Amino acid sequence: MAGREPPEPVVLLVEDDPGDAMMIREAFEESKQHGELYLVGDGKQALSFLRRAGGFTTAPRPDLILLDLSLPGRDGLEILAEMKTDADLLTIPVVVLTSSRSPNDIQRCYSLHANAYVTKPRDFDGVSEVIRQITARFLDLIELPD
Repeated sequence: MAGREPPEPVVLLVEDDPGDAMMIREAFEESKQHGELYLVGDGKQALSFLRRAGGFTTAPRPDLILLDLSLPGRDGLEILAEMKTDADLLTIPVVVLTSSRSPNDIQRCYSLHANAYVTKPRDFDGVSEVIRQITARFLDLIELPD
């Protein structure tokens, strides 16, 4: 079918801090990236969204996940580890977007097959630039599996 537009990319943001979530959402909207941004506030919700369980039975499969490490209940490292051992989820790119600069966190994330580790800037302009670069690379430049 000629002329059929590809579906809009779907980004799942896993972030428990309302201020950070609002900044990231606004930066995503300003990035001129077409797509949908979904937000969940903890690791349990993230896995339910990804597995289309609980209240997320109609959730779309994300093309990209932005994952904070510091989450209530199950932290981001646990979520990343579980995702990357699940054959249905392991191909979804995960960018760890966190305030931690800990070398141990960085090492652990890459050993668990995170696609990138980015430290969150503290101001909107910095967050906006980070989101612009992440979406440009992962949603425009890099070819991802279906």
